[in-house]
Amino acid sequence: MQPGDIRILAPDLINFGSAALTKAGARASDARLVAEHLVMANLTGHDSHGIGLLPAYVKHAVDGLVDVHATPEILHEKGAILKVAGHDAWGRMAGEFAMTAAFPKAEALGVCTVTLSNAHHLGRIGAYGEMAANAGFSALFFVNVTDHDPMVAPYQGTDSRFGTNPVCIALPPTGTKPAFLLDMATSRIAMGKARVAANKGLRVPFGAILDENGLPTDDPSGFKGFEQKGALAPFGDHKGYGLAFAAELLAGVYSGGGTIQPGNERRGGIRNQMIAVVMQPDAFGDPATMERETDAMWDYALASPPADWDSPVVAPGDPERSLRARRSSEGVPLDSETLKQLNAAAEAVGVEKRLGL
Repeated sequence: MQPGDIRILAPDLINFGSAALTKAGARASDARLVAEHLVMANLTGHDSHGIGLLPAYVKHAVDGLVDVHATPEILHEKGAILKVAGHDAWGRMAGEFAMTAAFPKAEALGVCTVTLSNAHHLGRIGAYGEMAANAGFSALFFVNVTDHDPMVAPYQGTDSRFGTNPVCIALPPTGTKPAFLLDMATSRIAMGKARVAANKGLRVPFGAILDENGLPTDDPSGFKGFEQKGALAPFGDHKGYGLAFAAELLAGVYSGGGTIQPGNERRGGIRNQMIAVVMQPDAFGDPATMERETDAMWDYALASPPADWDSPVVAPGDPERSLRARRSSEGVPLDSETLKQLNAAAEAVGVEKRLGL
């Protein structure tokens, strides 16, 4: 939380977001689910995928860049493979439809690979990882972005050629340990983090962004609001670039939804394509033995003496769980620029309520 930020309780944010999306044309039930999805990202600390995206979602609904009446459908089944078409439906509904369709097949066959094409912005991919883990499955996710200008430069490149192309890995909880959840963009920082930093007047790690001339910088001002001047850099140099490229091909090609190359349309919206491998852990061995090994590895990794005793080693998913508990009670911190953008978006579609006033 930064000086000048104010905290707003999650239910108030959900009600506000739901009202704006309904006024923008979404079905009331869908609007609430989408608003909940955004706010849950804030609660887990992923503000880049949180309520700050509401102005873009409202604009997409008004401009027809999301089909507010669409219903996802299964296009193709072959063995352990499912192909789902999102038909530009809201990302939350399309993503949950794909996962729900994959679970029975994974249960029956031990594994299911499901693709999803042409969904509106899926939001925090960790939400679908949590969905799988809570249902007792492990899952691997690769996602790409289309219908949007590229945002991330290739390693040794100077302009953007990729989306932030997240990768997510989730494993279910054991009897003593919570779910393992790794959820990360393949850029050094997410696009939304650059936007949030710019809105707050903060710097980002040097080299996380390239300026308009392709030079490394720590100034995110080119990403203020929903502008884009410059490019994000891949994390880990060639390593993040390689993962971004893999996500582009696996999600974009295998789903049939396409990649971000300019032969595919860019209307200014956000379409996601996704491929997920959903696994039934019991199909791989004795559950009790696997749980013991998981717990032993978990204990071993977290027992490393911390470099800072005030910051102990944690497992992937722990920071989200901790922050979710705190923000659920204390509220979500929002800066003045984000509040201004949210209120302007609501006013544009006729919502009378204002946040922070």
